[in-house]
This record gives sequence, C-alpha cells and structure tokens, in this order.
Amino acid sequence: MNTKFRVSPNRSIGAGQPVYIIAEIGINHNGSLDIAKKLIDEAVAAGCDAVKFQKRTPELCTPKDQWHLERDTPWGRMTYINYRKIIELGYDEYSAIDAYCKEKGIDWFVSCWDEQSVDFMEQFNPGVYKFASASLTDFALIEKVKQTGKPFILSTGMSTMDEIKAAVDKFGTENMMIAHSTSAYPCPPQELNLRMIETLGELYPDTPIGYSGHETGLATTVAAVAMGACFVERHFTLDRAMWGSDQAASVEPQGMQKLVRDIRDVELALGDGVKRVYDSELGAMKRLRRARPTATAL
Repeated sequence: MNTKFRVSPNRSIGAGQPVYIIAEIGINHNGSLDIAKKLIDEAVAAGCDAVKFQKRTPELCTPKDQWHLERDTPWGRMTYINYRKIIELGYDEYSAIDAYCKEKGIDWFVSCWDEQSVDFMEQFNPGVYKFASASLTDFALIEKVKQTGKPFILSTGMSTMDEIKAAVDKFGTENMMIAHSTSAYPCPPQELNLRMIETLGELYPDTPIGYSGHETGLATTVAAVAMGACFVERHFTLDRAMWGSDQAASVEPQGMQKLVRDIRDVELALGDGVKRVYDSELGAMKRLRRARPTATAL
C-alpha cells in the first residue's frame, strides 16, 4: 500500500506514516462543552492524534415513531427527541472545540449522520470525515461527503462483504479509507475478527485500512496494529460509569495512555522485515557462540 491522505497540516494517514490514533468522544460529552474539553485534554495527554465527535440533526436521524417515547435521563424524564437535542452540540460549542483543539495541537473531526450535518461541519473545514457503520449503505450521505473532496473513512460494522464492495464500487477508492469494525457494544473477543484487516488490505491494496474497536480490553486493538491497521479508533470517556449508551465500551484516560504507549512500541518493534545483526547482539555473540559461521553462511 503506497497511498496516504493528508488530514491536517501536520498529519497524514497511510503509507509510511505512524499509526493515526483517534479518541472517539462521540456523544460521551453528554452535551457538555466542559466535559468535551476535559476529554480533549486527556486525549492530548495520552498522545492521541485526533478526537472525533458525532453530529446529527435530531429531527432527521431519530425515527418519528420514537420521538415521543419518554425516558429517564440525568436531566429528568423527557421525550426521546428532546433528549437527542440536549446532547447535540451546536455552532458555539463546535467553534469553541475548534479553537481549543488548535490551541492544544490535536486534530478533530466528526461522523456526520445526515446531509445537513455535513453542511454544518463544512463551516469548520475538517480535514477528514468518518461514516459510522450504520451509514455504509447510505449512499446519499456518502455522496454528500464525497462532494467535499475531503478524505473519508468508511466503517464496516454490521455490513456484509457484498455491502462493502457495493459502497467501494459506487464511490471508488479516491480519498477513501476503510475501517474494519464489529458493531457490538461491547464486542466479545470472538467476534472481533481481526483477520478482516488483512482481508480488506488484500482486496483493496492501495487503500489505507484501519480498525474501529468496541471491545473492553486494549490488547486486541494493539494486535490490530500488528496486523496492519494504519489508523485505530476507540471510544473515549472520563468514566465508564457515566450516563450514556457508549460509555461502557469506552476507554478511560489511563487506559488510553497505555494503549497509545503500546501501539507506539509495536510500531517500533515491527521493523522492516530485513534480517540483520544489531550492535546490541555482538557481545552475546562473542560470549555464547562456540562455532564461527562458515564462509558460505557469511
């Protein structure tokens, strides 16, 4: 794979680039700019490359038959449509997030769930877009993002191979990256199917392939990097006990620090596949070898 996409002035995703690590804040901010900023701070402290949010127009993304269903929330009992509106960040909040991320030196972008949200986000000129797995078959939405000319990530959870191929055939691989994913929250290890990273890489050899994980541990995300993922995304929270549907499958700050550290160690450890004798081995060679290599071995 020799393709890479510039997603910010200082960062690219793809060939020859460090793994791009995304802390998926999503809606774990619960509509609070203060919580969003704290999550950004923790992502920066952990060494993440980007934070990601989700943007919806509630009236377009909430089925009408669910609008008036009532539920208990931290803000009292309310209809589902009102709950969706409360947790949605608006222009003022995203303006503050844009300025804050620039100040902190971290990328930010979103998953848009509808076309109006794409128009909304274009005000902030994001360097990349991501589609949630539920949107892989939403060709109108993909076309809307495609028209921006920005790189975009297709997430493939809850999708068949035929659906993945249909999306790629429809839109081509220009500006496209693909994330392997399984849409269970949290996802049991036996359903992660990490070998799909290799399958997608073989099917689309010139397309950056990554991993969007919803498991509870960290080791399998590190394994995804060892299997070739050039970007990874994990949901991120201050506390898994907080209110919200994504919190339980999210990584807390200490875990994110460990994840970033381990990913960077694996990147270094992978090397280039060319066998060599390192200077650090010469002392052991001198002490431990009984026989010198033959001329043919040399």
